[in-house]
Amino acid sequence: MWVGWPSHAELWEDDLEAAQAEVEALVRALAGPGREQVRLLVGKAEALDDADARFADVEGVTVVEGQFGDIWLRDTGPIFGKGSEAAAAFRFNGWGGKYELPFDDTVAEQIGRAAGIEPDRNDFILEGGALDHDGSGTILTTRQCLLNPNRNAGWTEAKAEEALAEALDARKVLWLGDGLLNDHTDGHVDNLARFVAPGIVAAPIAWGTKDPNADVYDATARALSAMTDVDGGPIHVLRIPSPGLVVNDDEKPVPASHMNFLIANGAVIVPSYGDETAARLACEALATVFPDREIIALPSTAILTGGGSFHCITQQEPA
Repeated sequence: MWVGWPSHAELWEDDLEAAQAEVEALVRALAGPGREQVRLLVGKAEALDDADARFADVEGVTVVEGQFGDIWLRDTGPIFGKGSEAAAAFRFNGWGGKYELPFDDTVAEQIGRAAGIEPDRNDFILEGGALDHDGSGTILTTRQCLLNPNRNAGWTEAKAEEALAEALDARKVLWLGDGLLNDHTDGHVDNLARFVAPGIVAAPIAWGTKDPNADVYDATARALSAMTDVDGGPIHVLRIPSPGLVVNDDEKPVPASHMNFLIANGAVIVPSYGDETAARLACEALATVFPDREIIALPSTAILTGGGSFHCITQQEPA
C-alpha cells in the first residue's frame, strides 16, 4: 500500500503536524492489523530523516523518496491491474486546473518504476478517486466529475465509457450525478459511493438534521437501487451514516465522508471527524460486509483540511 507523507509546510501551514500525526496513525494501522506492506512516499528530501525515525519501530514500512506537489496518491498514482505486472497511468491537471503543483503529473510513473514496471500512459485526464470498481468490470463514477469540461472537453458518457473500457477493461459504467457539497474534486465518487462486495454498494445516509448533503445521499441511493452490474445482477445499497455537518474555521461545510474508508488485507480503516457516535455506527454497518476484517476508526480532521482522507492519500499495489 502506497501512502503519501505530508511535508509541504507551505501547503499545510498550521495543520501540518496534526496531519502528519493522523497519517502516522494510518500507516501504523495498515502495517499492523491491516497486514499491509507500506511504502511511504516522501516528497521532500529534508523530510526523509523524520519519516525514517517515526517508523523505525514499525515492521513492514519502507520510506521512499519521491517528488510530488501533495499527498493525494489516489488521484496522481497509477491504477494497478490484478497483480502488479501492469498499471495504467493518466494525465493529471490538478482537479480541473485548481491546484496544479510540480511533479504531480509524474507520480504514476514514479510509483510504477518503484514497482518495477512502466505504466501504460493514457492520453486523457483521470483521477483514481473519480472511479470505484467491483473487480469484475463494473465501474462507478459521477457525471459531475468525469464529464466536467475542465477535465476532458467534449466528453460524453459514450466517449468516457470507450476510454475506460480501453484503459481499465471497464465493461459497464454506472453513472451517478453530483458528489458532495464544496468538494474541490468536482464530486469524486470515493466520497459518495463504494463497492463493498459483489453487487453491494455503500452509500451515505444523512446524520443529524443539518447534513448539507442529505438530498445528494438520497438521490444516490435511489439511482443505485435502479441499476444493475455488468452481469445483470441488481445493485443492493448499504446505507452508512454520514459524519453529518462538518465545518471549517470559516463555518463553511467541508466534504467529510465515511465513504473515504480504506480496505486493507486485514482491516477497513474508516475516517472520523469528531462525532464518535456517527463513526461507530458507520463502522458497525461496514462490519456487516467485512466480517473477516477489523474495522478501525481513526481521526482524519487535519487531513481533511487538504481536501480528502485515507482513500485519497493511498494507492494499492497488488502483490
